[in-house]
Amino acid sequence: MHTALETEVRHTPNVFDIDQVMIDRRAKRGFLDKPVPLEVVKDILNVARFAPSSSNTQPWQCYVLSGDGKNRITAKAVEVFRAGPEKLAPEYPFFPQPLPDPFLGRFNTFRGQLGDAVGVPRSDKYGRMRDVERQFRFFEAPIGIIFTMDRQLEWASFICYGCFLQNIMLAAKARGIDTCAQQIWSLQNPLLRAELGFADKDMVVAGMSLGFADNSLAENNMTNMKLEVEEFTSFVSL
Repeated sequence: MHTALETEVRHTPNVFDIDQVMIDRRAKRGFLDKPVPLEVVKDILNVARFAPSSSNTQPWQCYVLSGDGKNRITAKAVEVFRAGPEKLAPEYPFFPQPLPDPFLGRFNTFRGQLGDAVGVPRSDKYGRMRDVERQFRFFEAPIGIIFTMDRQLEWASFICYGCFLQNIMLAAKARGIDTCAQQIWSLQNPLLRAELGFADKDMVVAGMSLGFADNSLAENNMTNMKLEVEEFTSFVSL
């Protein structure tokens, strides 16, 4: 028998309106103090597992964090970050150095918008550190998910993983729940390996915040520029 909250998030209007769900999905960086039942998280993952993967290899592994377990790990992650952010290294490069145009232009535009929304200009070193700490708290979301992948796999498996992550985000949005995918959790791979007990052969791909967004926050109401279809598509008929 489902609770009232489980029934609410299972039967949100437009749950089958796939186009609108994709349009409405946004990365949210602040969440309400409102629980998400673990049964609903299981429902989301049960749908997401049907993501396509090369020859059905299914490279994903998930660790769902909530309650005291999540609080313990986020507190330690913030402590590790404060002790030496320059010591943290991701499991894989996020961007090439230098990032070329036009990607650099889009990156700078977005970072400027986000900085304005949270009131932290890029020149504010300490403000930016506080903003990173919010990421290591899963933006106060009730659920945090850590995603790992066997490092023996090749880079092509990241394509499969992207499909899986998108399935989670869309399935959550269809139930009225918001998310934020976070590559930054790859920086905390030693801590996560110690806390969650996965093997050295497994790499941290990303984390994800999951909960009910606090849409009173400016950063949760940003409008990001998206390219028009004609700007990224060539139609070839001959």
